[in-house]
Amino acid sequence: MAVPERAHELAMAAAQAAADKKAQDIVIIDVGDRLAITDAFMIASAPNERQVAAIVDAIEEALVNLPEKAKPVQREGERAGRWVLLDYVDVVIHIQHTEEREFYALDRLWKDCPTIPFVDRDLVDAEAGPAVLAE
Repeated sequence: MAVPERAHELAMAAAQAAADKKAQDIVIIDVGDRLAITDAFMIASAPNERQVAAIVDAIEEALVNLPEKAKPVQREGERAGRWVLLDYVDVVIHIQHTEEREFYALDRLWKDCPTIPFVDRDLVDAEAGPAVLAE
């Protein structure tokens, strides 16, 4: 079963906001068939606590600025800044310090679930740029 449109919209907006703040290894996992509490996980990592916090702030700002505003119903881990969880019900966002990402390996735990493709729009623009100029 495909991820519902709202979950997809939230996950993509969050992933792009994370990419804009230089998050690493952004992955969106469709967990809807395995979990009753959410449709998708978005996971991203950063090399330090300050960047984790910046990514979290960017995601929250991006989602509250959507036409149908979204605010997390729950936040965990902000104080330590090593693993911040933002629960938007339709999507649960995990922003992890690189070390936590490697240790807990959420990607591996959910490897039997399908992933949802995400491509950073800046990479698409960068690839399209030279082709447009050549014409």
